[in-house]
Amino acid sequence: MIFKYAQVENYIKKPNGAIKAFLVFGNNDGLVLDTVKKVAHSICPNLDDAFQVAELAGDDVIADFGKLYGEYNGQSLMGGRRVIMVRDAGNQMSKELRKMLDESNSENLLILYANDLNKKSSLVKLAESSEDMACVACYEDKDEDIYNTLKTMGLTFEPAAIQLLYSKLSGDRMINMAELDKLKIYMGEAKTVTPEIVAKVISDQSASNTDDICYEVMGGNRAKAESLYQKYVTEGNEPVSVVRVLTYHVMKLLACQAGIEKKEGIDAVVRKMTPPIIFYRVDAFKEQLRMWTRDKLLRVLNLLYEAEKDCKTTGMPTEEIVSMTLMKISGAAKR
Repeated sequence: MIFKYAQVENYIKKPNGAIKAFLVFGNNDGLVLDTVKKVAHSICPNLDDAFQVAELAGDDVIADFGKLYGEYNGQSLMGGRRVIMVRDAGNQMSKELRKMLDESNSENLLILYANDLNKKSSLVKLAESSEDMACVACYEDKDEDIYNTLKTMGLTFEPAAIQLLYSKLSGDRMINMAELDKLKIYMGEAKTVTPEIVAKVISDQSASNTDDICYEVMGGNRAKAESLYQKYVTEGNEPVSVVRVLTYHVMKLLACQAGIEKKEGIDAVVRKMTPPIIFYRVDAFKEQLRMWTRDKLLRVLNLLYEAEKDCKTTGMPTEEIVSMTLMKISGAAKR
């Protein structure tokens, strides 16, 4: 079954024995590892305990599935549940994995994780469709994720300091947490974080941000959108990821337009958004609500669906397909 991050947090607080296995995947390496660690800790506080924890490489399991079978069905000499982790899990283990889980009465927890799986992977499809497996997707951190992390730090951030952090931090959770830990140590007993402190302490980890691309595209800023997109692709990112993030952005605009059609004001519908629109993007988001009617947004969604389908089926370079789609949308923004 698909697990949202709130469900993961609930599991960590109170592990559910009905879940036999977790599959954690996605391009946010730091978040993948952080999630694996937290889930494993919920069963075994000491991950260095060789009696309670076993870790296998995906290639070794694929070569000899018996290694995983033996570990998963093994009992701890100390009693209690064990954790078996498989790094770089691959699709080749899907069929035997399902058979093992069906036939085994083991109470141990299996955690599989990999960065190169996606929604089309057979292992992901298996986890999503299985009631005894939790499937957790870990994609790049967005501004909202960074903001939620800042709220847990016990510090007060000046608005300009937050904006500077957004520009400096990356999409990878592990890198971001390392930088924010460094900031917390630097602060000592002080509580207010200023832009000057951020500039002094935080290293620039930024990469092209998909949110920036979305706002430039939907704002009709064609040249800026293309520049950001090309930088994003040059950094080695997957072009179709932009299509998916933009689709999510358009869905948010559509949800707000539905409220506006019910005679709710723009301010009211934006305030009701969950998760909330990050404060420094609110004005741009409201302006897009004024620019894009419901019918135009539906046409944009159709363009995005077609673009993703073309990326998968036509054999054309995905970079060019996505680029043309972004240009069509940004060109239509102010018509």
